[in-house]
Amino acid sequence: MSRTYLELSQDGGGAHKFYEVTVEGQVVSVRYGRIGTAGQSQTTTFPTAEKAQAAAARKIGEKVRKGYAPAVRGQRAPRAVTRRQVASAPSTARAVAPVLWRFRTGSAAFGIHVDDERCWVGNQAGDVYTLAHGGEVLARYHLPDGVKCLVADDFWIYAGCDDGRVYDLSSKLPLAAYDIAADVDIFWLDIHEGVLDVADRDGRLTVIDHEDEYQWSRGGRGEHAWMVRADDAAVYHGHSRGVTAHAPDGGAELWHTPTQGGVLFGWQEDDAVYAATARHVVQRLSKATGAIEATYRCDGSVYSCAASPGGRFVFAGDSASSVYCFDRDGTRLWKLDTGSGSALSMQYRDERLYLVTADGSLVCVDAGETAVAAAQRGSVPVARDVKLAAALPTYQASTAAASVTSVATVPAGSVVVECVREGGRTRIRVVSEGYEPSWNVQFPRAIREPGARYVVDALHAASGGFYRVRGDIRRLL
Repeated sequence: MSRTYLELSQDGGGAHKFYEVTVEGQVVSVRYGRIGTAGQSQTTTFPTAEKAQAAAARKIGEKVRKGYAPAVRGQRAPRAVTRRQVASAPSTARAVAPVLWRFRTGSAAFGIHVDDERCWVGNQAGDVYTLAHGGEVLARYHLPDGVKCLVADDFWIYAGCDDGRVYDLSSKLPLAAYDIAADVDIFWLDIHEGVLDVADRDGRLTVIDHEDEYQWSRGGRGEHAWMVRADDAAVYHGHSRGVTAHAPDGGAELWHTPTQGGVLFGWQEDDAVYAATARHVVQRLSKATGAIEATYRCDGSVYSCAASPGGRFVFAGDSASSVYCFDRDGTRLWKLDTGSGSALSMQYRDERLYLVTADGSLVCVDAGETAVAAAQRGSVPVARDVKLAAALPTYQASTAAASVTSVATVPAGSVVVECVREGGRTRIRVVSEGYEPSWNVQFPRAIREPGARYVVDALHAASGGFYRVRGDIRRLL
């Protein structure tokens, strides 16, 4: 058996990766990833030992030409990961919010998403839970590292994690959909039509396409970028010096607006973006021009914000465990105690305000006018503490091809795709009839194997001229 271990590590925030090739007879195993992690692995069997050795030599040569060099595993420390630390003081509000139910995840939570069917919460322990709107816990996903944020792109739900990967949670087996470069320390992200927008510690904005390939990057306006939101017209990037809008194709700056304090969170509606800042305000900015249209004043640094459709009501959560509601013009309507620490992220839906908090709770607040008026008089419902089910379905994330199940036949209604080599890269194309054969299919890179065919539940066309997988992925024997 022979083993070659290489590293590419650059000072000043550059690449920090390893690549290991092991040859044992006719089998070549490759392991690669961020230094200090287990990485991803792939194994290929060749007809002869000679062909295995030749293939390994080619792989090693390719990496050496890219700047990798022989190293001793374990000598270089793994790159530091920024884990967001927040202070959460007791609330000064006189009344407690009308909490309908509360689910404690056990670790501080930043990730939240609420859709037609479920509520999602992701915490710093790497756990993502789904709950019904009534509070019943439906399932648990366990990811390799802390969850920084949860975002949705139509049907697809993604979790950005501290291990530098973005996991697709749309099927029973969470798979790494994007592998972020080692020099990008994720602070926040958004996804629009399969294009990933990443805001990082250094204040940069990095854009990655559906093939998990770098497109463009911009920075320099500020640091500590905790906000990124995207739509068809622009990518809205919030950082220590305000909000900057970039064209989605190429990143040209469309406008820049300084805000009152560094941006700590962002929200968007059809015509406006909302920036929550360290200087105790939420500011509403026009998407078209960047002009500040309204300011909503709180009593502490604002960790999160949200708005009802059309911006009729604007909500904010501060560093002192309070949650606020404002009218569209900035008039404060109420301030209440969350009862669970500061709201680190939030979302409004159908007269309910969902919060994820510093103590790791997902909190459902009745934000209807009647309930809030009663709370201000001191009358609140008894919050129901949600418990885990005895037999909770649990799904473990994976980056390995071996974790994908296999099928011998194609189930009715499924779609067959194939992995092909094209220009030195692996692509996924549709084999089944009725689809455009020249379009690529967005597909986890770690499970691609040239020549292999896979069965997927369904494919959906994206506006960028590619297909997205919906449902489970299985290898076709």
